[in-house]
Amino acid sequence: MTWQQVYNPFGNMVLSTALAAIPVVVMLVCLGFLHMKAHIAAGLGLISALIIAIVAFGMPAGLAGRAAFLGGLTGLLPIGWIVLNIIFLQQLAEQNGSFKVLQDSLSDITEDRRLQLLLIAFAFGAFFEGAAGFGTPVAVTAAILIGLGFSPLAASGLSLIANTAPVAFGALGTPVITLAKVHGYDLMEVTAMIGRQLPFFSLLVPFWLIWAFAGRKGMMEIWPAILVTGVSFAIPQFLVSNFIGPELVDIIAAIVSMVSLILFLRVWQPRNIWRSVSLKGHEDDSGTPAATATAKRTPHSQAELVRAWTPWAIMTVFVFIWGLPPVKTWLNGLFAPNFPIGGLHNLVEKMPPVVPGPTKEGAVYAFTLLSATGTGILLAAIVGGLVAKYSVGQLVVAYGRTLNLVKYSLLTIALMLALGTLTRYSGLDSTLGLAFANTGVLYPFFGTLMGWLGVALTGSDTASNVLFGGMQKVAADQLGLSPNLMGAANSSGGVMGKMIDAQSIVVASTATRWFNHEGDILRYVFFHSIALASLVGIFVTLQAYVWPFTMMVVK
Repeated sequence: MTWQQVYNPFGNMVLSTALAAIPVVVMLVCLGFLHMKAHIAAGLGLISALIIAIVAFGMPAGLAGRAAFLGGLTGLLPIGWIVLNIIFLQQLAEQNGSFKVLQDSLSDITEDRRLQLLLIAFAFGAFFEGAAGFGTPVAVTAAILIGLGFSPLAASGLSLIANTAPVAFGALGTPVITLAKVHGYDLMEVTAMIGRQLPFFSLLVPFWLIWAFAGRKGMMEIWPAILVTGVSFAIPQFLVSNFIGPELVDIIAAIVSMVSLILFLRVWQPRNIWRSVSLKGHEDDSGTPAATATAKRTPHSQAELVRAWTPWAIMTVFVFIWGLPPVKTWLNGLFAPNFPIGGLHNLVEKMPPVVPGPTKEGAVYAFTLLSATGTGILLAAIVGGLVAKYSVGQLVVAYGRTLNLVKYSLLTIALMLALGTLTRYSGLDSTLGLAFANTGVLYPFFGTLMGWLGVALTGSDTASNVLFGGMQKVAADQLGLSPNLMGAANSSGGVMGKMIDAQSIVVASTATRWFNHEGDILRYVFFHSIALASLVGIFVTLQAYVWPFTMMVVK
């Protein structure tokens, strides 16, 4: 029997919305305020979601359980698989001392100027977002920042803030391509519209990043370098999205930004050197004095520098290759079995007004192990390990240690994806989305926040576009707005939710080895997330109603 989703089971939208919000509130309160371990908080959120879905929204228990099971599988592959293999590569680099050499070499490039390092990390992370997405940039940048001596909170929080503006075009444009394909948008039009929103925030985010780390004074000391980073990213982002397409937006913009910044730093350096490794106002967050960052370093030979950079260079190449659509298609042709989830597949129907007509929800788990980004990272780690003269036995032992190290992180990611998938199949997320959609003239602002909510719940701009892209189109037509404007707003607003989605926070805490501090990270980034999302909402509202911003809208 097919079960049809119900979005207002009590005939009172306020009550129904409040009930739909309970699972998310439970998880966030347990994690951010009650200081529970992340896997316990996620487990309690999942239990509350099961109760609300079954008892309040009438979802059959079997369907609810299978939806959670599908989410757990999705959490392990691809996201957990990326985390496991990034930490494996990091472990190998630490054990042979090359991570310390990497840290020293990057510090030498910027003469220990931590603020410039953050700008390089922003562009580097954007490259990995464009090539792979799905948690890779947070895992890589957080691991590198902690290796460079940044405190755990700084490394975690700043890697999350930096991974915002590039997200809409992540994984070779997957979120935008999916939005157009699933909901009937013109791909080039909606891509161009996103490219007329996000470049302003690509310019803003580097300033925001340095302000979040060093305060206004630190930001003003290096504003020329920040401006170079932002402008050299924003302009290619606009040009590529408006005149080429979504696939290479982040990759081209990131490369231009990195090269521009490094060249600029050869001719300009700030008057003062910022060596602190802790966030402004959080000088004790690492448990060690910030002054330890200035300890003398041993000079390294050219051969040592090459060995230190080799694993990361190999990983960059592998991740880029694994992100190419022809490569993915070829690997999936070799091995990519699909497993329909019996008792769930096509047995749930989305209903109007979320979709134009009753629409069956498929439930197929794609076991794309060969084409998964994590597999590329694993192969890069193995090749890098062999180059570093690890034996096969040593690599196996090291992988076992890594698996033991991240076991609770993998459990947490599985539980959080189970929660997000259950809210999707039960319609709880659509109930929350409808609350935003019923805001009338304020819809451009709240519709943007709908995208933010979608990413915060699902951890994916792609999933948020699938979830709410159709609703954005319907609401825009009813209010006389451009569907391209609101479809783009869903994706542009969604990127600011990426820093608070639970699995990204777990990825960051795992990469920095700051286990059981996910609540600290959440509390730190939450303000930045909601503030930036609100700014996107205000900008979209200006594009909807106020000249000359209305001239930017792709009709």
